[in-house]
Amino acid sequence: MNLFDLTLFLMILLVVFQFWRMRAITEKANQHLAQYCDQHGLQLISNARHKTRLGSYRGKLDWQSCFVFEFSGNGENSYQGTLTMAGKHILKVDTPAYRID
Repeated sequence: MNLFDLTLFLMILLVVFQFWRMRAITEKANQHLAQYCDQHGLQLISNARHKTRLGSYRGKLDWQSCFVFEFSGNGENSYQGTLTMAGKHILKVDTPAYRID
């Protein structure tokens, strides 16, 4: 095994680790959004990752993610909200004014 093989192996390992980390962040976001909608009496329709970038949060380098989710308050209208995360930490959930029947 030479230096090129070792470097290639480490890069592949890093990519696999980051993929695994992104999946864990997405699962945490899905769980939080489901819980948030249950607590507020909303119906969660869908969610998707809007953007992700590498950034610093409390001195730690981690992924900064923004998720967009659709929800309904009355089963007829749908609205879009955003969930902002730093790593696995939920920073904020923004929802517009919505109708409840």
